[in-house]
Amino acid sequence: MTETSSNSGHTFRQEIGRVVNEIAQALRTLDDGAGWFSGLAPARRQEVLQEVAGYAMQAHITSVDGRAGVAKSGVKPTANPSVMICMDPPRYGFASLPADEHVKAFRVLVSVFTVADTRRRETYCKGACGHAWHNLTTEAEQP
Repeated sequence: MTETSSNSGHTFRQEIGRVVNEIAQALRTLDDGAGWFSGLAPARRQEVLQEVAGYAMQAHITSVDGRAGVAKSGVKPTANPSVMICMDPPRYGFASLPADEHVKAFRVLVSVFTVADTRRRETYCKGACGHAWHNLTTEAEQP
């Protein structure tokens, strides 16, 4: 891998993190995020789905988070991504879904991540969080 493509991959992962965390912190709407996602090439969409599935795993989603996230996502509970995230344990093969399911998968993953990450911000990180991704408004206010 050349340095250019490595830097490009790192930059894209940073962009994913920024978009997803802005949605999770209500600095961007889910519809805006889905619009961003829809504008990506199919291979990039798969990268995003893999990355966001990793975020969901790191946030230690629960089955309650899964159901609450699906309800917030605007995706039917019977859609493949909804069923996958609500399984116990959740299934994370979202990037392997057919391309016509990718936007639904993005909406479900980000919504479930939002529920779990909000819970973690309000419990584990409350008052003394050093995670840069949990302090986006603070970063935005700095010169």
